[in-house]
Amino acid sequence: MDQPTMFKPYRAAADIDVLPSYFPIPGMGILPINAFLLKAAEPVLVDTGLVLLSDGYIEALSSVIDPADLRWLWLTHCDQDHVGSLHRLLKLAPQMRVVTTFIGVGKMSLFAPLPMDRVYLLNPGQSLSVGDRTLMAVKPPTYDAPETTGFLDTKSRAFFSADCFGALMSEPVENAADIRPEDLRDGMVTWATVDAPWLHLTDGIRFAQSLGRIRALEPKVILSAHLPAVHGSGDELLDHLAAVLAAEPFVGPDQPALEAMMAKMAAK
Repeated sequence: MDQPTMFKPYRAAADIDVLPSYFPIPGMGILPINAFLLKAAEPVLVDTGLVLLSDGYIEALSSVIDPADLRWLWLTHCDQDHVGSLHRLLKLAPQMRVVTTFIGVGKMSLFAPLPMDRVYLLNPGQSLSVGDRTLMAVKPPTYDAPETTGFLDTKSRAFFSADCFGALMSEPVENAADIRPEDLRDGMVTWATVDAPWLHLTDGIRFAQSLGRIRALEPKVILSAHLPAVHGSGDELLDHLAAVLAAEPFVGPDQPALEAMMAKMAAK
């Protein structure tokens, strides 16, 4: 896979569709980039994908719901792989409100301001009713942006974890159980060292407590922006995150390494 690619939606739970795409990272594999549709009484979209794949994203979304029926967009954070179709959707879904934080609104104002009458501010620890269920806002154990907010769906017990639990992979799959355990561990540890380098400065006891808070939620499904769906409590994933504190910090390629990579790609 040489280019970012949108895949067909798949069902992660009875009322949850995944809108998957994959982004190739030379020399490291591919990174899943997922958005989600929660088919609540008031339908909730979680994130809006890459701008490079916006046409494919809107097509995939439209295959599982009429965008005009959306009532909420839960913006986990404002990185470019999460806001690619945001403003298109504001036009396609005139009743939809954007769930974010004060910092999220501030960051969006730097490049694509949100209309304030469409914003709904929600902080970790607070909840949002979407008709037939409540969404409990949760700060994930790892993140790369201060506004990051995931949530637990109290009906399905699905935990939407933003970037947390992401992993670099070798090939696309729809279920994390299809990844070899050692590959999942290595992919998660590598991704966490890239996405949350501050973990190496974290107090181990306090980080273990943050992992324990997720375990106490007793999720039945874990849905990461950067990993295929995980069915079960996620204890194994939490153990992998705990191992990151002792892992080697990530150091990216320098200029000679970049030139070697470019030469290798040119020779194909």
